[in-house]
Amino acid sequence: MIRIKSVEPLENFRIRLVLTNGKQKTIDLAPFLQGPIFKPLRQSRSLFQTIHVDEELGTIVWDNGADIDPDVLISDRIPAWMEEYNDEVHSSSSHHPILKEPKGPYSAKRRRTKS
Repeated sequence: MIRIKSVEPLENFRIRLVLTNGKQKTIDLAPFLQGPIFKPLRQSRSLFQTIHVDEELGTIVWDNGADIDPDVLISDRIPAWMEEYNDEVHSSSSHHPILKEPKGPYSAKRRRTKS
């Protein structure tokens, strides 16, 4: 199982990961830093830079307790909260000017459809 070996904060909300298979990956975390646990990270660059790898979890964490599922970071998956959000948006409105599909590498993932 591939996990995250190290992380380096870059400019804005971008990070560079080194994976346990030796590969490197640069990711813009801005689309994922939503909700109350991530708000302080968006507001404080110094708190954002406390990012480190929790070796037991094999993923990134911050000093305020926030973390991101390693499968989201490694396998370009969509976080569960984002899938639920998209399901709500698509079932309640065919078009909303503010609520849009996420852009970037994660928007290409196969989405669940409701029956």
